Amino acid sequence: MAALSLYLLLSWVFLLSLFRTRFAEVLCHEDESSALMEFKRSFRINTTYGGRCIYPKVHSWSLDESGDCCSWGGVKCNEATGRVIALDLSSSCLSGTMSPNTTLFRLVYLESLNLAFNNFNNSPIPYGFSNLSRLQYLNLSVSDFSGEIPHDISQLSELISVDLSYNEDEPLHLPNMGDFVHNLTGLKKLDLSFVYLSSPLPSILANFSSLTLLGLSNCGLNGEFPVSIFQLPNLEVLYAEHNPNLSGFFPKSHWDSPLKSLYLSFTNFSGEIPTSIGNLSHLTELGLINNNLQGQIPVSFANLTQLSVLWLSSNNLSSDTLEWVVNLTKLTDLRISDNRLSGGLPSSFENLKQLEILELSHNDLHGDIPNTLWNLKNLQRLLLDSLNLNGTLDANDLFKLRSLESLYLSYNNISFAKTLINATSSKLFSNATSSKLFSLHLDSCSLTEFPQFIGYLSNLVELELSHNKIRGTIPRWIWNNSRESLNHIDLSDNLLTGFENNQTNLHLLNLSYLDISSNLLETILPIPPPLIVVYNISNNFLFREIPTSICQVSSLAVLDLSNNNLNGKIPSCLGSIGPLTLLNLARNKFHGMIPRFYPNRCTWKMIDLRENRLRGIVPRSLGNCQMLEYLNLGDNQINDTFPFWLSKLAYLKVIVLQSNKFHGPIEGHLSQLNFTSLHILDLSNNNFNGKLPSKLLENCHAMKVINGQDKLAYMSIYQSIGSSVSFYSVEMTYAMTLMNKGTERKYEKISTTLIAIDLSRNKFEGFIPELIGNLKSLRMLNLSHNFLAGNIPPSLANLTMLESLDLSQNNLVGEIPQQLASLTFLEVFDISHNQLSGPIPRGTQFDTFGSSSFAMNEGLCGSPLPNKCTNGDNTPPPPSSSKVDREEECLFNLDWKIMLAGAGVGFLVGVMLGNLIIDKKSRWFLHSSKRMAKGWNR
Repeated sequence: MAALSLYLLLSWVFLLSLFRTRFAEVLCHEDESSALMEFKRSFRINTTYGGRCIYPKVHSWSLDESGDCCSWGGVKCNEATGRVIALDLSSSCLSGTMSPNTTLFRLVYLESLNLAFNNFNNSPIPYGFSNLSRLQYLNLSVSDFSGEIPHDISQLSELISVDLSYNEDEPLHLPNMGDFVHNLTGLKKLDLSFVYLSSPLPSILANFSSLTLLGLSNCGLNGEFPVSIFQLPNLEVLYAEHNPNLSGFFPKSHWDSPLKSLYLSFTNFSGEIPTSIGNLSHLTELGLINNNLQGQIPVSFANLTQLSVLWLSSNNLSSDTLEWVVNLTKLTDLRISDNRLSGGLPSSFENLKQLEILELSHNDLHGDIPNTLWNLKNLQRLLLDSLNLNGTLDANDLFKLRSLESLYLSYNNISFAKTLINATSSKLFSNATSSKLFSLHLDSCSLTEFPQFIGYLSNLVELELSHNKIRGTIPRWIWNNSRESLNHIDLSDNLLTGFENNQTNLHLLNLSYLDISSNLLETILPIPPPLIVVYNISNNFLFREIPTSICQVSSLAVLDLSNNNLNGKIPSCLGSIGPLTLLNLARNKFHGMIPRFYPNRCTWKMIDLRENRLRGIVPRSLGNCQMLEYLNLGDNQINDTFPFWLSKLAYLKVIVLQSNKFHGPIEGHLSQLNFTSLHILDLSNNNFNGKLPSKLLENCHAMKVINGQDKLAYMSIYQSIGSSVSFYSVEMTYAMTLMNKGTERKYEKISTTLIAIDLSRNKFEGFIPELIGNLKSLRMLNLSHNFLAGNIPPSLANLTMLESLDLSQNNLVGEIPQQLASLTFLEVFDISHNQLSGPIPRGTQFDTFGSSSFAMNEGLCGSPLPNKCTNGDNTPPPPSSSKVDREEECLFNLDWKIMLAGAGVGFLVGVMLGNLIIDKKSRWFLHSSKRMAKGWNR
């Protein structure tokens, strides 16, 4: 019996080994290995593709002696059948276009496919996934697919996980998400972040009870977020941030779910955060930045003891205490800036031992900074700016924060104790010089002197001390230890008078941003550091010339030296600085010609040379600056004709040539025009003549569209600037002097809604063209002090946004069009010193204008003038525009009556009377011509 048992056991072992041997022989099927090899050959390996390439798994693929594809990298087979069931080629350095007939669809036994983190060159996701009916896991994220998501993916009813997220260059789009997910009821993970949905979320998602992760970030979602999704029984991760048109609110009660991560920042959620949020005991991450949330922050947040990330910034939340924060001992990132928090800072900060980021800026917090704050050894970023904090800080406390990198204390009323840090106090000195602090913001802190500790920081990159009351010279010790690291310095709006020992060479070799504007600097122009990108030293008392050495700064993009006492000629070598985009030399004493320094590939967007002593002509080379948006040459001595070649500059928004010696006609020279973007045209106080430039005005297309913008914004130029250390944007606002509402006004900022034309104080003649009525967004129109004749065109009533209209000091005749009474925004109206007649319109804005608006027009009558109209002020005026016109109309009415009567008694009588009327009209025309000529010669 024992022998028989041994025999059966040996037989079983033999059969098992035979089975395994047989299985090994059929592990890989030829059709699948062939499909995989064809797939490999359709791509190249690109190991340089930024951050995505980890290891090219397909390198191990080869049809060697065995051709066993189941042993290839990223390939997994079923042990029983040898069929390929999983393919993971994530981060495999694949680069190329995915074929519409990809051989992957021949792997019909696939259960898992992962092609994430490759580069498929924005090719569409191929149609044919319905062949992979067993597929459960699909990951095509971060692989540069584009186009519409194939609908046949929705037929894969076995799918458990779908990740199509973060194909950002040309995002995927899904026209109907409801149809797509309808059959995928077993999903546990669905990530469509950065897929363009542009639709409301389907309510069917609330039935996906197995769902553990839902990713919908940056999808263009609109409509209301189904509140029931928050209460899915297995949902752990929900991302839906950066959908600004997605509205929603939180469950008001009975909110209890296994949520661990919830990110809804930059959406349009509103209402209150319910107290029941304290029931989410598993929550570790909560991001609600930039919503419309309001009401009290529930103290039940103290129950969320697993929280490591809490973002509530930029809402309308209030709380009179932050004591609940100190219970959240696992917090690493706390951001509650831009809310309505009140009260003092918690005294028990030391409980938050793991805290790395603390942002409480822009709230109504007040009082002193508690000493316990300096015990947060892991703190890297501390933002306490724009609060109501006060008191004196000891720099030694700052150095206790060994990990601190960014400190924002701006817009508080604080000062720093004078603490001597030297080599004799070795520990203190060591703490100071080894500090990791690289970003220090102390602007608007009422500082009267430079804090001493700045000179000991050896890693400082950004230094912001603007809008303080710091007096005297700029000491060289403030960058003693950070000379090589400093990249950004802002000392603007202080009371600084110069540099220590008059040494204007700063020797800051890596500095890219320097702003010392709006001080009391009385010195020559400091030599800009060699890598400077933004150089602003405007609004000071600099004198002498601009040294030509400035042209050696090949990285310079923004140069603002306006409002100084600089003189001499503008260096022509400025044109050799390739990156230069914004140039402001206004309000100095520069003389001579405007140099022809603009290269063929000019990238300039702003040129402001107003209020200098420049003469000569406008260099035609300016026409090379195709990106130019703002050109201000006002208040100089330029003697030239109109630079009609400016019409080639399609982005030009502002042209100011006022108060120069420009001359000659404009209309005759302009043929092909392209002033499509023009907002402001100021040619006032020159010697232009001829007709008003109708062709120019006809092509001002931006003036024809009314801007419906609600929020106040200012015209400016944004320039994104990068350096070896940082990347930031610079904004320079438009500035100019305009005649607004009868008064010369200096604008440091100009609203984006200001559309203005000023052609005053020239020698234009002829009629006001009717087409001006097409410029419907005009706010200011000044045609005064010219030789314009004829009637005021009724089409001006189409300028419904008009606030100021000045037609004074011309030779206009006829009546004031009654239609102008409909201009309800009109604040200033001046038609004085013309030859107008008839009644002044009544009602609306016209009842607010004083007599000076209508002075020196002998034929005008009615309020507010003393002379009354013969037919009464309240009598509706005749439809014509002058007394002479009324006479003509009467005659024409008589002419028609006689002609009709002539049909009964004879055609000849009518003809004779008609000739008499024509003769009278001829005599009136000659009389009027003489009268108008006398007016022109005044």
